[in-house]
Amino acid sequence: MVSHKPVIFVVEPFGGSIRWHNPSLPLIYWDDYAVTRGDGIFESILIRDGHAANLERHAQRFCTSAAALGLPEPILNSWINATQAAIEEFGEGEGKCTWTYSRGRASTGIPTAWVSIQPISDVVLAQREEGVRVMLSERGWSFPSELPAKTLNYAATMATLRLARERGFDDVIFTDPDDGHVLEGATSTVVTVKGDKLRTPYDDTILPGTTQAALFAHAESQGYRCKQKVIDVDYLLAADSVWLVSSTRVAARVRRLGEDKLKAPDNENEIRSLIDAAMTRG
Repeated sequence: MVSHKPVIFVVEPFGGSIRWHNPSLPLIYWDDYAVTRGDGIFESILIRDGHAANLERHAQRFCTSAAALGLPEPILNSWINATQAAIEEFGEGEGKCTWTYSRGRASTGIPTAWVSIQPISDVVLAQREEGVRVMLSERGWSFPSELPAKTLNYAATMATLRLARERGFDDVIFTDPDDGHVLEGATSTVVTVKGDKLRTPYDDTILPGTTQAALFAHAESQGYRCKQKVIDVDYLLAADSVWLVSSTRVAARVRRLGEDKLKAPDNENEIRSLIDAAMTRG
């Protein structure tokens, strides 16, 4: 039976122990830097059939993010054990697992860390099936290329998403304000398909996508040609199909890009199956 409540396990960042936390009770203090400054990192992981998909890539990126922000090195065994305990508590069905690691309270200097699992939202499930309408937007901020961190500071991204929804779109693809090159989705990686070629935008400010990496590794084993490439909007419009791939939404086909409608390709089901298989292997 699928749990309808979140499952939370607290991870002690230094001791390595884990403990169950009642989701109806508070966890974060008023002076936690996650709240006051968005100072921390996170990873979102798909839970499917009792399995954390693509876990090794997520764990590697989590450690990279922690190092970039100067957080103590995560004790990965603790995070993985907490994830497995949360999966057992969560039960059957798909879930969104989030690893959250904050710099912690200003008054103690001790990091705050926890693992949570919640059901996949109906909105996400619908976008998987129906695709998404995407607004193009220049991105006015970026991390330096030497800091490829997945941080909690998502305020600007969320503001852009709210604007997109007010204008009748479901999501956003960011472009470089200087040269117009395509960067990434608000919470996803852009992937194009044209014949047997899969491409994803190249730019040193783009956070490497774990789902895209898993997809390319699997697709290459199936005979597809995959690589990063500098991409502009015209390239997206000329592709057979454009996808936003991410950990829990997995894949959503772009069916409208700005004012342009993108037709469903003949091989839509094949591409969906390819991406699903990549996540199963992860």
